Amino acid sequence: MDDLATYAENTWCPGCGNFGLLGAFKKAVRALGEKGVSREKIIISAGIGCHGKIFDYLKLSGLYSIHGRSMATVQGMKIANPELKPVTFVGDGDAFGEGIAHMIFAAKRNADVTVIMHDNAVYGLTTGQFTPVSEKGFKGPSTPKGSVEEPLNPLALMLESGATFVARGYPVKLNHLVNLMVKAVEHEGFSFVDVLQPCVSFNNTYQKYNNLVEIMDRLPEGYEEAMGVAKRRDKFPIGIIYQEKKPVFHQELYGDWNPVTKRMSREERIEKVKGLLAP
Repeated sequence: MDDLATYAENTWCPGCGNFGLLGAFKKAVRALGEKGVSREKIIISAGIGCHGKIFDYLKLSGLYSIHGRSMATVQGMKIANPELKPVTFVGDGDAFGEGIAHMIFAAKRNADVTVIMHDNAVYGLTTGQFTPVSEKGFKGPSTPKGSVEEPLNPLALMLESGATFVARGYPVKLNHLVNLMVKAVEHEGFSFVDVLQPCVSFNNTYQKYNNLVEIMDRLPEGYEEAMGVAKRRDKFPIGIIYQEKKPVFHQELYGDWNPVTKRMSREERIEKVKGLLAP
């Protein structure tokens, strides 16, 4: 029995890379549970798009967000309760189109959240428009003669923005992806996992990725080497590209204070308010 499944009917296209991503995250949640991270602490959000349906298919607590804003949503969750492990699922258009400012600033402040990007380089739910990461020349309803824009590089942009955990995975390499997700959630700081997710309907990249994906055999030594890996064009290295330990945002903001465990009692709050209202 799948104890992480919900009653929702799965409406992804048969063969969609999202199925592997969903399966990988379920395995990651179970693996984290075995390592002492209870699923009650894992709280999720998602943007709008095919990727966002994963929120409906996971029996986990959370808050469905809007297009490009789920990165702000999970930061709020962490600020409200630092004991939580917030995870958001984003699309490439969702995150680097509407949500690009939220992505940059979440990485810049090293918010202790995990962002898992369903990277299919297409707006699949709205039938195939190009996104900020689509290759130049991509043909779709909004670019019938081919996109004239150069794509953004999500890995390089997150590295430059200050992300302290940057990784890339591929659902066909399922157990490898599970391990990346586990390590991303365990990491204290902003974790970004770029998942190469073929869209069989509008951007079927399985053959391309099967030919070009290669598992990294070691962690790059430092920022410069990590950036070089992120910018490779001949191959798609998958694995942890960069990881460092830095102070996280909620600890810099709060110190050792916790708004959940150290909050005032109702009676104390009432007395404080009375003091403020006293003439």
